[in-house]
Amino acid sequence: MDRANRVMSGTWGELWLDGEKVADVYKFQAKRTANKEKIALCGQMATDTKTMSTEGTGSLGIYKTTSYMNIKVGDALEKGQDPRFTLMGKLNDPDAYGAERVAIYNVSFDDETVADWEAGNIGKMECPFTWTSREFLDKVEV
Repeated sequence: MDRANRVMSGTWGELWLDGEKVADVYKFQAKRTANKEKIALCGQMATDTKTMSTEGTGSLGIYKTTSYMNIKVGDALEKGQDPRFTLMGKLNDPDAYGAERVAIYNVSFDDETVADWEAGNIGKMECPFTWTSREFLDKVEV
């Protein structure tokens, strides 16, 4: 890194849900966790590990402006369905070395926020999810 202004700012983030831009998003995170088993090896005191599987989790935060997520997720859950989606996040800070786009596949939202508000506070919704695969469509490289 040659200058601090190369650090990417989330201000320039964008998100699409099944090809539709989510205009009221204010944060997006997707992580992959390694599920490991402990392995004891002869001749050493330290326990090692072996990755047996992975788990994709994440969350998106949206400002409460419409009932969009209730319609996309909640209506299907109400019918006993498990809807699956594709999320595509983009971070394109004009000071950065380039833009990054990543697609998250087989997204399953964990819950539906039916109501959550308080006088004097901005309406926000946290939407946790799980996923199974990802693809970097654009990568940032120096």
